[in-house]
Amino acid sequence: MTQAAPSVSPLDSSAPRLNRNDLRTLALAALGGALEFYDFVVFVFFTKALGQLFFPADMPEWLAQVQVYGIFAAGYLARPLGGIVMAHFGDRTGRKRMFTLSVFLMALPTLCIGLLPTYAQLGVFAPMLLLLLRVVQGVAIGGEVPGAWVFVAEHAPPGRVGFACASLTSGLTAGILIGSLVAAGVTGMGAEKMLAYGWRLPFILGGVFGFFAVWLRRWLSETPVFAELRERKELASELPLKRVMTGHLGGVLLSMLVTWMLTAAVVVVILMTPTLVQSSFHLPQKLAFHGNSLAALMLCFGCIAGGVAVDRFGRGWSLLVGSVALLVTTYLLYRDLGQGAEHFMLLYALAGLCVGVVGVVPAVMVAAFPPAVRFSGLSFSYNIAYAVFGAITPPLIAYLAAKLGPMAPAHYVAVTAAIGVLCAVYLLTTRREFHER
Repeated sequence: MTQAAPSVSPLDSSAPRLNRNDLRTLALAALGGALEFYDFVVFVFFTKALGQLFFPADMPEWLAQVQVYGIFAAGYLARPLGGIVMAHFGDRTGRKRMFTLSVFLMALPTLCIGLLPTYAQLGVFAPMLLLLLRVVQGVAIGGEVPGAWVFVAEHAPPGRVGFACASLTSGLTAGILIGSLVAAGVTGMGAEKMLAYGWRLPFILGGVFGFFAVWLRRWLSETPVFAELRERKELASELPLKRVMTGHLGGVLLSMLVTWMLTAAVVVVILMTPTLVQSSFHLPQKLAFHGNSLAALMLCFGCIAGGVAVDRFGRGWSLLVGSVALLVTTYLLYRDLGQGAEHFMLLYALAGLCVGVVGVVPAVMVAAFPPAVRFSGLSFSYNIAYAVFGAITPPLIAYLAAKLGPMAPAHYVAVTAAIGVLCAVYLLTTRREFHER
C-alpha cells in the first residue's frame, strides 16, 4: 500500500501559518460543532427526569433508568448508519453538503424532544417517540463528527492539521461544557419546576442553537482538497467504503483502537463521573456538577494542547504522552475520591485536561486514509468503534463496579489508555507514513 509522506515535518517551525480565512473556517466549524454536540449529550444530564416522565409512575426507578440509558445508547448504535451514508456522499459529492445536513438533522429532533408529550399525556407512544428522535440524533452525529474533522483538516495548511483537528474537537467538547452548565442551571430550579417544564428548556434551546449552526455553515466553502480531487477527476469511482475495506484495513484498525480510548476518556471521565461520584462516593450533586463543568472547561484547553503537540512533535509522541497522562490522572482522581475527595476539584480539573489526548486522535485518523476515501474510512472506523464501546460502556462500568469496587472506572480507562500507548509505539517504531492532506 503506497502512502504519501507529510509535506511538512512535525518538527519544522516553518510550517505555514493559519491565515484569516483558515481561522474563520475553524471558528465557524468549531462553533457549529459545539452547538450540535450539546444537542447530542444534553440527554445524558437528564436521564433521571426522563425516566420519571416517559415511563409509568409505578415502574421501579432503577428499571426506568435502565430503559432511559437504553434510549441514550440507541443514539450511539445509530451512529454508523448516519456516518456511512453521509461519508459515502461526502466522498462523492462534497464535504460541505454533508457538513450542513448533519447539523440540520440534529437540530430538528432535539427541538422535538423538548416539545414531546410525556407518558402521562400520551402513554406508551411517548417513550417510543423519544427513542425514534434519539435514533435520528445518532444518525446526525454519526455524520457530523468525522465530517467535521475531515472538513477542517482539508482546509488547514500542511503542518497545521493537528491544531485544526484539535480546535474542532475543542469546540465539540465545549458542547459538553455548555450541557453541564445548562443542566446545573435547570437542576437549580428545584425538582418540582424541573419536572413540570424545566427539563424541556435545554432541548428547545438546543434546537434553536442547531438551526443557528445551519445558518452559520452557509458561509463555509468546499475544502480545497476535495475541489482538487473533483477537478482532476480523481474521486472514488467505486464505493468508497469498498476501497477502504480492501486497501486500508490497517488504517481502520488503528482508528478503531484510538477511538476506543477516546470513547472511554469522554464517556467515563467526563460524562459518567458526575453521576458516579454521587452514587459511589456520595458527593453532593452541586459539587459533582461544578467539578464536571471545570473538567469540561479544562478538556477544551487540553484538546488544543494536544493539537499543538501533534504539529510540533508528531502524532506518535503526542499520543504516547497523552495516553500515559490520561492513565495517571484518572487513577489519581478516583483514588482521591475513595479517600474522602479532599482534592476533588483540582484532580478532576487535571483529569479533564489530560482527557485532552482526544485532541490528538482525529489527527491520527485523518492521516490514516487517502483523500479520495478519507471521509468514508474515518467515518466507518470511528462510528463503528464508538457505537460498540459507547453503547456498552455505561452498563459495563456498572457491572465492573459491582465486581471490582468503585475504582472500576479508573481500571477501565487505564486499559484503553494502555491501548493508546501501544498504538503510539506502533506509529513510532514503524515510522508509518501519513496522508497529510
